Amino acid sequence: MSGYWGALLVAAAVSIGLTPVVRRLAFRLGALDRPVARSVHKQPVPLLGGVAIFLGFAAACAYAFGLGQRPIQGILLGGVFIVIFGIADDYLRLRPWVKLLGQVAGALFLVVFGVQIETLNIPLVGSIILGWWAVPVTIVWVVAVTNVINLIDGLDGLAAGISSIAAVTLLVSALQTHQPPASALLAAALAGAVLGFLPYNFNPAKIFMGDAGSMFAGYALAAVSVEGTLKSPAAVALVVPLLALGLPILDTALAIIRRWRGGRPIGEADKEHLHHRLLNLGLNQRDAVLVMYLASGWLGVSALAITGVSTSLALAILAFVAFSLYFLARKVGMLPTGTGTEVIGVHTESRFPEAPADRPVPWSAAGRGKKGFRS
Repeated sequence: MSGYWGALLVAAAVSIGLTPVVRRLAFRLGALDRPVARSVHKQPVPLLGGVAIFLGFAAACAYAFGLGQRPIQGILLGGVFIVIFGIADDYLRLRPWVKLLGQVAGALFLVVFGVQIETLNIPLVGSIILGWWAVPVTIVWVVAVTNVINLIDGLDGLAAGISSIAAVTLLVSALQTHQPPASALLAAALAGAVLGFLPYNFNPAKIFMGDAGSMFAGYALAAVSVEGTLKSPAAVALVVPLLALGLPILDTALAIIRRWRGGRPIGEADKEHLHHRLLNLGLNQRDAVLVMYLASGWLGVSALAITGVSTSLALAILAFVAFSLYFLARKVGMLPTGTGTEVIGVHTESRFPEAPADRPVPWSAAGRGKKGFRS
């Protein structure tokens, strides 16, 4: 246990120490997120927080493993690529298809270094050996998790808090199910790195993680789950990371359905995500984030609960969780009732007009750049 605490504390200490340094650097470079039509914040906020998160994670990996293990090398090299690519996206506002290609390239680092989903353990079905399908399945999983964290990064501290809750869930699950020590150490390193950054990112945020941070957090969560939970022989192994990431997965899935039903591009931004709905119901930023923390924590506890029960009881827990998420989505007005724009509790046409497209203006040394989250 001391090794896991050591990894967590090293990551947290490095992240806490480097975040103010990165913040000053962001000001000097003009790497600022200036408010646009969809923004909740009103003043320019420094980006590049993802650099501190990555360096905290990397330091903890070096402390726990050294740098000689191929899986760790692949995770860190892929992480470097994702962070650099995320900074480029913050700077240039890359097109969605370019961003997707970059995420696929980051996932390929894991595949090349042997971090792959080789077997799927599905309740009531059993184990499925993927064979050559391991490569595309791993890439799809990594890209999907990277995007769900990236897309939920809409309020101060939201993506960082949910990522840390998911990482702690994976850590406890690894210890519960006696997974290889590497999976628990990786989860501890990620949890520490994000928790160390969170005090600077919670409302009112002094710095944002940027796309570099949200994409790295999602990428690292995917990598940790591949190295740990998804390699577990337990019948519910696949369900644990899905529940741990249940809130951002639900939010992203509903966003895709909403845009598809409305005949809009799936990559188009809007103000109809769960956190926007909570703000529209009268919650302030902090309260909305705390509600989503509680929901994410409840999903994490549910994920841990099913690892120690029979398959039938696990399925009953999953059914209850699914019904609860359905109720939550309808209560805050995220599910249509069949009339197009009218949803329970919220009228989307009047309260959430489409935001005008923002021209992709890069940063400059004078700090004139714009950056718009596409969540």
